Amino acid sequence: MSWGALYAQLGGVNKHSTSLGKIWLSVLFIFRITILVLAAESVWGDEQSDFTCNTQQPGCKNVCYDHFFPVSHIRLWCLQLIFVSTPALLVAMHVAYRKRGDKKTMLASNGPEKTTDTDLETLKRRRLPITGTLWWTYTCSLFFRLIFEGGFMYALYFVYDGFQMPRLVKCEQWPCPNKVDCFISRPTEKTIFTIFMVSSSAICMVLNVAELGYLIFPPVRKTKKPPGSKDCPCICGSLSQVSPLRFNTVDG
Repeated sequence: MSWGALYAQLGGVNKHSTSLGKIWLSVLFIFRITILVLAAESVWGDEQSDFTCNTQQPGCKNVCYDHFFPVSHIRLWCLQLIFVSTPALLVAMHVAYRKRGDKKTMLASNGPEKTTDTDLETLKRRRLPITGTLWWTYTCSLFFRLIFEGGFMYALYFVYDGFQMPRLVKCEQWPCPNKVDCFISRPTEKTIFTIFMVSSSAICMVLNVAELGYLIFPPVRKTKKPPGSKDCPCICGSLSQVSPLRFNTVDG
């Protein structure tokens, strides 16, 4: 898999994202994809070869490994990153569609002979505001990110019965002759990497929720203003306009 190609595609979305979206993309590539490619793959590289059981029964080791590790952590995280990045690619497609329409409008209004390469390059680099249909696409992409992140975190917790890697597992699957003990290689190191990846995923979820609040609640505040919030009389100003009181003295 070429993670660089994925980063190149998401880099276009980063230009049209909010500040929180830029932070999310940095966390995604620095703390998740980079760690996954450089460190995590080497940690889980010997997970099946060093999975040992105290029996010589043919097929017992393979069956026990498949029972306790139905899906590799690395492959599950790769699927998670692909699914989480897909909504951002939809935003990139929407931006490309909008810019193509703006290009056609420019060519129709100015004419092909009056449209220069500078105008086209400026249009290409122009940042689109997150309004209208692009707001809906961007907001829906955040919802899908949250769903995919939460779904894969639950799948990881459900499949492996938690985020901690056990040192010893007991297997009694056929064709094992009886209940055998199987040992996992480097369980502490794998537990540390698992917690790190889950924590990074949780940070991305928090950023997505914050970005949703940033996009949704300002329009709500604009449409639901308390009555009389604009034309609130100023007490100090009203007092300054009152003429000074004059008292009539009465001769005793």
